[in-house]
Amino acid sequence: MTIADVPARLAAAADASFRWHPGGPYDLHRTLGILMRGNGDPSFSSRPDGLWMAFTTPDGPVTLRLTVAGAGLEPYVDAQAWGPGSGAALAGVPRLLGGGDDWSAFDEPSFTATLPHMVRDARRRNPDVRLPSTGRMVDSLVPTILEQKVTVIEARRGFRYLMYRHGTAAPGSGTVAPPGLLVRPTAEGWLRIPSWEWHKAGVGPQRSATVMRALRSAVALERLASRPAAEAAAKMQTIPGIGEWTAAEVVQRTHGCPDSIAVGDYHLAAYVGAALTGRRTDDAGMLALLEPWTGHRQRVVRMLGLSGFRKPTFGPRMTIQDHRGH
Repeated sequence: MTIADVPARLAAAADASFRWHPGGPYDLHRTLGILMRGNGDPSFSSRPDGLWMAFTTPDGPVTLRLTVAGAGLEPYVDAQAWGPGSGAALAGVPRLLGGGDDWSAFDEPSFTATLPHMVRDARRRNPDVRLPSTGRMVDSLVPTILEQKVTVIEARRGFRYLMYRHGTAAPGSGTVAPPGLLVRPTAEGWLRIPSWEWHKAGVGPQRSATVMRALRSAVALERLASRPAAEAAAKMQTIPGIGEWTAAEVVQRTHGCPDSIAVGDYHLAAYVGAALTGRRTDDAGMLALLEPWTGHRQRVVRMLGLSGFRKPTFGPRMTIQDHRGH
């Protein structure tokens, strides 16, 4: 069997299949990239035969394979699914892929004219990027809490440890799906993790306690996926330990929110300030700079990230903490 035969074999073996037409240019990996917790996220696998991901739906776990075909202005995405959650996963594919993400107001000439040159140029070069919307609150909230007040390296190291210890094998893993593909724990699974495992993962008691508090109301939390992003963010912040930064990072992924800004991020304000003015700024300064584009501030930040701009080094890096030996 040649590699060209693999997609046809996989499609034939799938429990369910679906084809989605984005109606314009589309980049799968850059659209879904913000959902991955680093290149080593065990719930994703990028291979020549497609982008694979595994997650839990209300009907059970699913493995999803996504590929883009077609060219120019008329590409399409083929999705194949395995596992009891196949039907639910495929029903959510358009939302997941950014089908509800409307850039038309952002692309209006009168609006575009107000944007900085580097943002306009990045949008011109990246018309194929969408903001994804998973609708899965627990899957987004837990790893975001793990990233509170620590380096990305430390957070992702801890997330991988917990995934390898407490994640479950994705449907078809090692047969039709890539070996080692894992489904993130359900709310019940996260709640069963003992305190010493959080410690071994390098997750301090404050962050693990926040996870526990949030997931004791997991049913109510998941209902927020159907509420407007601003309402969902506000209700999340009623949980002790969840603030503006965490809520914004979550709704960017669960709702595809085009306006949520991660106030309190260790790097973002300085980055936005350097990109737009050549000088670092704080959160208040960042919000003032982005205020003219309220409603689309996350789109502006995403385009800044795709512009290739890199901010100067203003100070020492955050120290990576390791509490596991204490």
